[in-house]
Amino acid sequence: MSIYATPGTLPPDPAPLPGAGRSESRAARAERYRLLLRSPSVVIGAIVILFWVFCAMFPRLVAPYDPIFDNNFPTSQPPTWGHPFGTDTNGRDVFSRVLAGSRDVLLIAPAATLLGVVLGTMLGLITGYLRGVVDDVVSRFVDAVLSLPLIVTAILIVTAVGKSSTWVIAFIIGLIFAPVVSRTVRAAVLVEADLDYVQAARLRGERSIYIMNSEILPNVMAPVVVELTVRLGYAIFAVATLGFLGFGVQPPNPAWAAQINQYWTLIDPYWWMTLFPALAIASLVVAVNLVADGVREAYER
Repeated sequence: MSIYATPGTLPPDPAPLPGAGRSESRAARAERYRLLLRSPSVVIGAIVILFWVFCAMFPRLVAPYDPIFDNNFPTSQPPTWGHPFGTDTNGRDVFSRVLAGSRDVLLIAPAATLLGVVLGTMLGLITGYLRGVVDDVVSRFVDAVLSLPLIVTAILIVTAVGKSSTWVIAFIIGLIFAPVVSRTVRAAVLVEADLDYVQAARLRGERSIYIMNSEILPNVMAPVVVELTVRLGYAIFAVATLGFLGFGVQPPNPAWAAQINQYWTLIDPYWWMTLFPALAIASLVVAVNLVADGVREAYER
């Protein structure tokens, strides 16, 4: 056989080298990491998040006083050198209570986010791949849930359940987030389901569950990761809002929202009891949003 191609024809494409796809995937991940590390906003946001995580894990190392039981100081004292955030009506150091108050929100919000993203990804995969009646029924349910305000829906469910413990709040917020995530994942799956590699898997006789988990899911992870970071910011805000409305942990727990709920009626003249916990919540939400924006930009390039 001649080693030369027949006139008018093109030589066949060379076969891809073994492991070439994995190498390209690793290179893409490494490039995303470099983009994230080079982004000042992502670095600043990550530092703030890590600071609050450290405070939540080791409150006794960072708080100068016990946030609950050290109540021997002058009551309702404005900020001073000894108490930079002042004291509350029970004589407790507000600075110590703010540092220790991140624990509950950093337990509930990530748990709710993870639950919502996992459930939403499963729904999005099923509806986007199977389509038909399944897609129609689930999509109508999703539309109904999305038409209701998140906080109002959460309050209704908490009231119906009759409990507002930490894990009940996390479960409810996760359930409410799932339809939002499912819509994003479904849109990505609809694009992937018509591509050649999915059709090839169908022709090989692969089961639907295998195609969704092993073929489509790895290729829609970019929007899933972006949703994970974005929903975390929303979850923190939702937990804080429910706590302010009286759902969730209660005083004397130093949770930020519990402090605001307890002292907002005393904001004039005791403004420091409400201001500093509110600023702590705002700092964490802004930090998470900075990281989420950086992750979205890295995956869009």
